[in-house]
Amino acid sequence: MKIGIISFAHMHAYSYAKALQRMEGVELAGIADDNRERGEKYAAEFGTRFYADYKQLLDEDLDGVIVTSENARHKEHVVAAAAAGRHVLCEKPIATTVKDAKEMIDACRRNNVLLQIAFPVRFNTSVIRAKEIVASGSLGTILAMRGTNRGQNPGGWFIDPDLAGGGAVMDHTVHVVDIMRWLTGSDVAEVYAEIDHRVSDTPIDDTGILSMTFDNGVIATLDCSWNRNRTYPTWGDVTLEIIGTEGTLSIDAFKQKIDVHSDDRGFQHAYWGDDMDAGLVRDFVLSIRDGKTEASITGEDGMRALEVALGAYESAKRVDPVRLGAEFSVGGRPA
Repeated sequence: MKIGIISFAHMHAYSYAKALQRMEGVELAGIADDNRERGEKYAAEFGTRFYADYKQLLDEDLDGVIVTSENARHKEHVVAAAAAGRHVLCEKPIATTVKDAKEMIDACRRNNVLLQIAFPVRFNTSVIRAKEIVASGSLGTILAMRGTNRGQNPGGWFIDPDLAGGGAVMDHTVHVVDIMRWLTGSDVAEVYAEIDHRVSDTPIDDTGILSMTFDNGVIATLDCSWNRNRTYPTWGDVTLEIIGTEGTLSIDAFKQKIDVHSDDRGFQHAYWGDDMDAGLVRDFVLSIRDGKTEASITGEDGMRALEVALGAYESAKRVDPVRLGAEFSVGGRPA
């Protein structure tokens, strides 16, 4: 099976490439990147071919592609891949507008290719176990949830709203909202958010608190901030507390680590746990191999999580809760 990667703009591209190389019977068939220096560097490191034009990569005999470009370019790359008949694993968030997300979903459906969204936390052992516990009914009726997804500011294009679609709220909301949706089987109906710029040198939203109400009545909060210091991992603080009528369950997705305190290196996390990115990539490859007609994490899943992030920005602007599904605009652009 041959899989290509479009762009190494997103940091997860590296771990996805490593995962592909570790899979028996799978070939990393090429890397396309409009940043020649970056693309050639990683093509050489992974022993594959570099393409300056992603369309040339799509012309090769590929089974699928992984899109890890800047958020605002996801639609361009996914629609092109779908037109070429290539199955797609797309980095989150699915897009920067709901309109783009719908076009991506429609293009993949029209061309009979999978569109899977990169929510690797679904492949974390503690999250999988939580899903089983909630489904068993042992927590009773779920009443509320409280989540975090915090880290340091990643910099680069992540703090360029034109490329990223926003800051911390766009980057960190979608992961935990997807898990909340997956565990409860319900969608967010309303969101209220307080968003600010408090930490970063660049004027971008780096702190955010969301309050949400789900269709089934569950209430939830989420801290989705870039408020960790420079020695903290860019990503590595995903927690979720689930409160039910019969019990409470707590998840710390990145607890599989050793905290190392060194006079020479300072404070470090030595992570030894689940390779969630590898689980995600393996699931994508096996879905293609097994001829599945729908991805385990669909384009619709990605779009629903995006709607919450966009609704949060609109709520902060209005200083009022926002009902999702209604027409609203974000930063002057249609949602």
